[in-house]
Amino acid sequence: MQLLKIFVTCTALSLLGNLAASNDLTITDAYAISSGKMAKSGAAFLLIENTSNTDDRLIEVTSEVAKKVEFHTHIKDEKGVMKMRRVEQGFIIPAQGQHELKRGGDHIMFMGLTSVWSDGDILEVILRFEKAGDLKLSIPVDQRREGVKHKH
Repeated sequence: MQLLKIFVTCTALSLLGNLAASNDLTITDAYAISSGKMAKSGAAFLLIENTSNTDDRLIEVTSEVAKKVEFHTHIKDEKGVMKMRRVEQGFIIPAQGQHELKRGGDHIMFMGLTSVWSDGDILEVILRFEKAGDLKLSIPVDQRREGVKHKH
């Protein structure tokens, strides 16, 4: 029975490959994780593709799944230690290009989770872009997923 549940969850998640799109932006490969049942924080990762001829910027993300949602990245300090830092200005999505939010790099950070995240849960978020405006996105929780390798 457990194997069937995992199969159904994985099949459903694979069908969500191209989750959201506006006229010029496409969001793919979105997924979220938390660090366990007692977690107070979680993160989301995704790929944003911009098919327009002008840069856009992801400037804000909102969701009711956490008390606070921010953009974060990892930076190596002078001792070679990776540290997570808030990114207040958001992320540029280059014209005719893409920007990947991934583990160990840029990502969406959820702090003060309002509920426990389990595999298969769907997180509703709104991504706000400087030019494209608001884009509603449904992000599946996939605790077992490792990062996806993209061809650049």
